Amino acid sequence: MVRADKGAVLVLPADGLDGEHEPHRVELDRDGLLATEDGERLPPTVGDWLRVDDTGPSLRPRTTALVRDSAGATSRVQALAANIDVVLVVEHLEPDPDLGRVERMLTLAWRSGATPVVVLTKADLVPDPEGMTAEVEAVALAVDVHTVSVPTGQGIDALRALLVPGATLVAVGPSGAGKSTLVNALAGRDVMATGERRVDGRGRHTTTHRELVPLAGGAMLIDTPGIRGVGVVADEDALDTTFADVAELAAACRFADCHHAGEPGCAIQAALDNGELAERRFDSWRRLAREAAYQARRSDARLRAEERDRWKKVTKEYQRGLRGPGRPRP
Repeated sequence: MVRADKGAVLVLPADGLDGEHEPHRVELDRDGLLATEDGERLPPTVGDWLRVDDTGPSLRPRTTALVRDSAGATSRVQALAANIDVVLVVEHLEPDPDLGRVERMLTLAWRSGATPVVVLTKADLVPDPEGMTAEVEAVALAVDVHTVSVPTGQGIDALRALLVPGATLVAVGPSGAGKSTLVNALAGRDVMATGERRVDGRGRHTTTHRELVPLAGGAMLIDTPGIRGVGVVADEDALDTTFADVAELAAACRFADCHHAGEPGCAIQAALDNGELAERRFDSWRRLAREAAYQARRSDARLRAEERDRWKKVTKEYQRGLRGPGRPRP
């Protein structure tokens, strides 16, 4: 699937991912959902593989998926992209990078099953890109960090090495970080609309939809709109990977149920006191952990409500069948 388009999706055939073919339009049902092989119905997203035959379109199983928490009443999470191999976490150096946002995006990326790579843009606009890069590397543990400048070409060739045949990359990050400009630079041509850089160096926000761009070499790039705030989907393993340093300290606490709020033998408190762990990073970890726990509780409540509604519907249909058509309720 290349992108959504007003009650339909635009798709390319498996043998047409060379950047030379035009996508086909596949109409969706009114609910905008597609059936999966196990009978579930899900909204398709960019990067999905579809089976299209005489019975209509259906979704193939996803190998990976970049998801965010849904703000609605449904227990379903929102998939931003599917079947991805690399998540490019794009953050600008001008204005200063938001380390908490990088940590949040990395948690989403690790949860997806894909490999995260941090890309720091606008290196030509700051006097000390190396020092700023070091600050980001300190929170992007076990993750490659690339510092780039599209106008000067700095770092672009190193990123192009990720564009191996068959690989799918998705770029995520805040509005104005230069994601579409980066996608165009990696593609070697203008495939996404971009806004001119303003006098203060900030990009204009132009991307309004998610779109997959096939490249001539066989790789695929997905551009996404800027993300202001992303709800973390509960995943303890992803959080522990992003904050491996904090997780290691937490495991060393005297008590397994330590809340890291003044308990005796708290390794995290000791690290905060001696400067080994920064207060900002601990606060970021605690915020995301609480958010993930809340999302898990809310998802459980949604599932229970959906199950109640489903059984109410089944019961009503059963009672209607007992009464027979047209018979009044006793």
